Amino acid sequence: MKRPEKEEALRWFIHAKDEFNDADELRKRNRFYLALFHFQQSAEKALKAYLYLNVKSVEIFYTHSITDLLEMAIEIDFEFKEITTVKKLDQYYIPTKYPNGLPGGIPSRYYDDPIEAENAMTLAKDLIDLIEKKINLE
Repeated sequence: MKRPEKEEALRWFIHAKDEFNDADELRKRNRFYLALFHFQQSAEKALKAYLYLNVKSVEIFYTHSITDLLEMAIEIDFEFKEITTVKKLDQYYIPTKYPNGLPGGIPSRYYDDPIEAENAMTLAKDLIDLIEKKINLE
């Protein structure tokens, strides 16, 4: 059963916000590799929620790239151009997720910088806040 676009977008956006909150809790517990991965995931899902309302194409679900999703959002609303640094979160999609994502490293031991995690948190939060202003999901 296909849900109405607004309902489906709301599901994606709520999940994005919940995942962001979980990532921030992981960051506070110094579980940086997991926090970084989930900040990337929260940004990806928030963008998909926005695009689901505006593009209405299944194409958006075939990528996990914030860069690609952001380019689609910029085509709709140029204000997204102001937060293009969020694409830096793409670097956390694979290397934080798999032990072989880092040559010779172990993600759970490699990512140990609280400032890096805080920067990722800020990038994801700025994007989620912008999308929350842009969409009316009530």
